[in-house]
Amino acid sequence: MTDPAPHLGRPGRGDGAPPDRTLPSSALLQGARCVQIVHNGTVYRLHATRLGKLILTK
Repeated sequence: MTDPAPHLGRPGRGDGAPPDRTLPSSALLQGARCVQIVHNGTVYRLHATRLGKLILTK
C-alpha cells in the first residue's frame, strides 16, 4: 500500500524517533461526516465539510 500523504510525518528528523503515523481521513470517518474523538478525557468532534475540509472542535 502506498502512503496516501507522503509529505506528512517526519521521517528525516535524524533523532532516531520513528516517523509519525499517517492515516487517511476515511479511516477515521468511515463514511460518516462527523466523529467524536476522546483525548485525555475531553471529547472533540472531527467534522468533514461539503467542501472537503476538516474541522476539529472541542
